[in-house]
Amino acid sequence: MPSKNHNLAVLAPEKAKSVPPQMYQVLLHNDDYTTMEFVIEVLRKFFAMDAERAQNIMLKIHNEGRAICGVYSRDVAETKVANVMAFAQQHQHPLRCSMEETK
Repeated sequence: MPSKNHNLAVLAPEKAKSVPPQMYQVLLHNDDYTTMEFVIEVLRKFFAMDAERAQNIMLKIHNEGRAICGVYSRDVAETKVANVMAFAQQHQHPLRCSMEETK
């Protein structure tokens, strides 16, 4: 049987383009009742900050009304917020923690 020469193109498999996950910033908010020492404790315990960095972030919260404590994936940010809020409630502080999408 005679062979027919077909021009067959071999396609490389498409590579899936991975999109990085949406990131969320976790914020602490100033209030008139939570002590500065407690805020520093929260920053050290939940955001692994050293004493100097925690002091600087606490002052930013105090002076500007809020500050970013870290940027995480959605699940991690949600867990951080829940843990901080539970810890503040256990210690009878009205400290507020929130998250918002990064821009």
